[in-house]
Amino acid sequence: MLGALFKKKINHNKFANVFINGLLQVIEEGFPLVAETINVDKSFVTSPEINPKDDYDFSLIVFAGNLKLLEETFYPEDADKIEKEVLQKLAKVYDIEYQDFVRLIKDYQSYMARLNMPSKVVLYSMSKAVFDKYQLYNFQDEYFKRLQVPNPLLLKRMDQMMENFIWDWEVFLKKYRVGES
Repeated sequence: MLGALFKKKINHNKFANVFINGLLQVIEEGFPLVAETINVDKSFVTSPEINPKDDYDFSLIVFAGNLKLLEETFYPEDADKIEKEVLQKLAKVYDIEYQDFVRLIKDYQSYMARLNMPSKVVLYSMSKAVFDKYQLYNFQDEYFKRLQVPNPLLLKRMDQMMENFIWDWEVFLKKYRVGES
């Protein structure tokens, strides 16, 4: 109980910077490993040959998923403020007008939710979105390729990889309190 009193307070603006920089670093360092892992996976009939530098869609999936998880972690008012800060800063990073970037992220979130229906598990939606955006269906055996669904074993491995790209709220919130200052 006393631990809550000694947590470092961080405002929404500073949190947005930490959040964005942390995820960008993980994406930059992690995507080449994800691409390599996918490229050599024995479940594919032929290698998808994903370029380790082709992380644009991947990064948007990671940010869309993590922003969706804000709603599950914070009270709605705080989640909205944090999301706005993050989206404003990300729009600059991606060199896109703010409203266009908001629409892009919302489109990705809707797309991910559709791919993952009826499940609402964000991690699964992220894995399925990677599978779809990189057209991995086309490199599977004929059965799954024809159905245009991921091989369940492959999808499970994708889920395990994608866990590394989800912000660890538990660790963060043990150390910090997010709020106005």
